Amino acid sequence: MHILLVLAHPLPESYAASIAATVKTALEENGHTVDFLDLYSEGFEPELTQAERRGYFDRPFTASGVDPLIARLKAAEGLFLVFPQWWFNFPAILKGFFDRVFAPDTAFLHDLDGGRIRPGLTNIRHFWAFTTTGSPWWLVKFYMGDPVRRILKRGLAVCCGRGVQFRMLNLHDMDRQKEPQLTAHLEKVRRQVLELR
Repeated sequence: MHILLVLAHPLPESYAASIAATVKTALEENGHTVDFLDLYSEGFEPELTQAERRGYFDRPFTASGVDPLIARLKAAEGLFLVFPQWWFNFPAILKGFFDRVFAPDTAFLHDLDGGRIRPGLTNIRHFWAFTTTGSPWWLVKFYMGDPVRRILKRGLAVCCGRGVQFRMLNLHDMDRQKEPQLTAHLEKVRRQVLELR
């Protein structure tokens, strides 16, 4: 299987980078191919352009600024995201990736008569996210309502169609974890990725 692995963290020595490296290694050990997209190191520009927004309902939609990334997304059978949750949300660069690359005629198809949008990423069979939060699990889940999980599962994974497998693994209380817990979490990530068939 071919996986697009997206990392959204500005620091190459970050724990998120360690998670991404663990995911990549486990996928390759399991016989999958990986297209590794580090949004920061590749210089991704997250701002939706005026032209992109003005042409949102044009047929065909013109996404010339991100055509290479759209091609990479369309070539994948799985989309794996690695990122920290900041302020109970996505890093701005990852939100920009969704804004620009999950574009009309790619992630979804408009019904110009005003009906429902239709999924466009039916090539994606596995949509997984590996995240960290500085907050404890109960605060994220009960007080905040787990917003990132809801957006990923109910808002973005639906672009992949009904058969997509959604999975999210989160390390909570990130700033208070010690080395043994961080190492154990990487092993948990590795075990889950090795289950992918």
